[in-house]
Amino acid sequence: MAWIVLIVAGLFEMLAVLMMNQWHRQKTKMAFSSMIISFAISFLFLSIALKVIPMSMGYAIWTGIGAAGATIIGILFYNESKSAKRIFFLSLIILSVIGLKLLG
Repeated sequence: MAWIVLIVAGLFEMLAVLMMNQWHRQKTKMAFSSMIISFAISFLFLSIALKVIPMSMGYAIWTGIGAAGATIIGILFYNESKSAKRIFFLSLIILSVIGLKLLG
């Protein structure tokens, strides 16, 4: 159950970063409010997951989900670079998250 909570925390982290980008583009109260709420939910779920999952592993996986997710969203929706190097290092992040889960 803690792993599901950690994944949900990572998904809210991705949403928060997406809303941060939206807020920087449009400066709307809705984007700002969504960003703050998403970060709060993300941290709440992270803290719940860390009651069971070791802090070093949980934080690394949460960060990896957020970083990889934000990169994928940037590539798909904001025309960010799709270079081979970027895809390679994104793959390393994803493989590292999977590796941590399998070894944990």
